Amino acid sequence: MKVALDAMGGDHAPAINILGAIDALRMYPKMEHLFLVGDQPTLEAESAKHGLDLTDPRVSIVHAPEVIGMAEPGAKTVRRKKLSSINVAIDLVKSGTATAFVSAGNTGAAVASATLKLRTLPGIDRAGIASPLPNEHGICNILDAGANPEAKPEHLVAYAIMGTAFARGVLGVKDPKVGLMSNGEEDEKGTTFTKETFKLLKQTPGIHFIGNVEGHDLFDTELDVVLCDGFVGNIVLKSCEATAKAVSKWLKTEIKASPIRMAGAFLAKGAFKALKEKSSYETYGGSPLLGVNGVVIIAHGSSSPLAIRNAIRVGLETVEKQVNPRIEKALAEAALALPTTESAQASE
Repeated sequence: MKVALDAMGGDHAPAINILGAIDALRMYPKMEHLFLVGDQPTLEAESAKHGLDLTDPRVSIVHAPEVIGMAEPGAKTVRRKKLSSINVAIDLVKSGTATAFVSAGNTGAAVASATLKLRTLPGIDRAGIASPLPNEHGICNILDAGANPEAKPEHLVAYAIMGTAFARGVLGVKDPKVGLMSNGEEDEKGTTFTKETFKLLKQTPGIHFIGNVEGHDLFDTELDVVLCDGFVGNIVLKSCEATAKAVSKWLKTEIKASPIRMAGAFLAKGAFKALKEKSSYETYGGSPLLGVNGVVIIAHGSSSPLAIRNAIRVGLETVEKQVNPRIEKALAEAALALPTTESAQASE
């Protein structure tokens, strides 16, 4: 397996990508090669600074003279900056030179480039980002977390099928449970969009649809996939991240307010460490862009070296577990099992 890393992507690039690459090369022997894609002189200097041995046959630099900034419009800039690190790295996947793409750069640009160059899988109209959130029962994936802000009900049906295939293949969940994000658990709750989506999901074979879910269900209900459009998903994800940071900050302030509290915190430092690891995006690394004809992993813009290393791991696992073939098979089976328009009308 070979990975193309957008080495210029992220708020703290390229240093975090080089450091993450060093860890990944050390920890993942199954990775045959790592392509560092970006401005060659910059990456050579950064590699020398951090001790990445470019004579290692498992790593090489692929020159890409342009960078798409985090604040630039994704689709427009992808077309304008054809030699950007994102475009060049996606081209490596398109040609078969690499088997996975990883980037902490501009999400809109990565989604646009992957969609334009790799195209979507048969039966998929819009790709979606599956972002993991830890809960009491394991990991719950929000799908879509930002790729498709103006989704249609049929897009969410495809997300349900893809999310189920991902949870089975990569996370090892035997019977993934799928919920639809709404403003109430009752079947009749929601907007026109969610009500129509609900009806379609009830008719979709091959998924375990449990109905509408609310925000608290993300953390205390046995759920593996939560469906929503990219607008809602991105807000939910960022709100959860902000809440975790705020609670951590408040907790530190309260602990430091008293020597007794500080002593208690010292005794509980193991629990605090475990909680931090469980709730940190760094642990999960990156989110797969499901639905494109290739393995594309979107990492957090403020990724650390640990997050980049884990994003590479997610890419390797997605390839190894053959997620895209699983999705294609699931889509084909669902299409065969769904009633045709004529038979549905006849039954009425």
